[in-house]
Amino acid sequence: MKKNIVLLPGDGIGPEVTRAAATVLRECGQEFTHQFEIHEYLIGGAAIDTTGTPLPNETLDACRKADAVFLGAVGGAKWDSLPVGKRPESGLLALRQGLGLYVNVRPVKVWEPLRGISPLKPERLGDLDLEIVRELAGGMYFGERGNSTEQGRERSWDTESYSTPEIERIATFAFSRAEARSRRLCSVDKANVLASSQLWRRTVSAMGTVYPYVKLEHMYVDNAAMQLTLRPTQFDVILSTNMFGDILSDAAAALVGSIGLIPSASFGTSASLFEPIHGSAPSLVGTDSANPIGSVLSATMMLRDAFGLSLEAEWVEQSLLRVLGAGYRTADIAQPGVRAVGGSVFTETLREEMLRTLEHAERYGWGV
Repeated sequence: MKKNIVLLPGDGIGPEVTRAAATVLRECGQEFTHQFEIHEYLIGGAAIDTTGTPLPNETLDACRKADAVFLGAVGGAKWDSLPVGKRPESGLLALRQGLGLYVNVRPVKVWEPLRGISPLKPERLGDLDLEIVRELAGGMYFGERGNSTEQGRERSWDTESYSTPEIERIATFAFSRAEARSRRLCSVDKANVLASSQLWRRTVSAMGTVYPYVKLEHMYVDNAAMQLTLRPTQFDVILSTNMFGDILSDAAAALVGSIGLIPSASFGTSASLFEPIHGSAPSLVGTDSANPIGSVLSATMMLRDAFGLSLEAEWVEQSLLRVLGAGYRTADIAQPGVRAVGGSVFTETLREEMLRTLEHAERYGWGV
């Protein structure tokens, strides 16, 4: 298999964690005889500093021609004084628009060796394994916004807006995802207050008749946030708007102990985009303490969901499970009595374990 992958390291710890993903992808290519051509381009603050814009045309053109795109992170205090629309984050929004991305999937799963770092009691955590399907192309992040000054008072606004077709296409994806899992879907809105949420609920309910084997539940976003803490295992697939999904996925990440563990994939009309959900974490730059797991798992999502390489994805995930089982941790997931290692050491340990897995596949009960 031959694939063209665009790598967008971005800002802060982005270059560190994308190196981990690239390591995994290159090992997969070498060991399974795939040709993964990986090319780096600028985005975010790094692009602003070099080109004056957060998303250069060269970067967008390369992403549109790619088979898949991998992003590290964008943003940082260095660029916070720039106006909205000129900051690094606007480059990411423009990339999503340019690739026609409208679905973001964020899996949240408890890894057995890391069960002890969850803030929840074991009986509440259970065997947590859920997905948040977030609408990515509409809502408040892309709605009309503005500022005005009247009689010396400044006023700002952002508009939450959705159309029926926008809701139908994300609901179709979520229902299909739920159908392939445990056939349970919870749609999250604020229909008791927001007109856009009332349309959201009506549209999703109508879509439910097309998927009679999926059990559909509706929940207000404030209750959903509470229920994620009280009994997270009641959820399997959560469908939400752009802003609600952004907030809920970060809250769900806390359930498994660190936002550094959570991967994501975005799909639409062009190349798919894969990225860990954590930010650029400027305070960690140069300390080699960034957790590469979210990035590694985003790479396995690329292998499985973009390229159909389930065996290769399982190879990486099973190797990661054994590395964690052997007690290797980065600082954010370290437990008492466990020695924390740097992100580069963790990545190299994972690479070595991947090679051992191939050498002893039969012993591990894992077939190649």
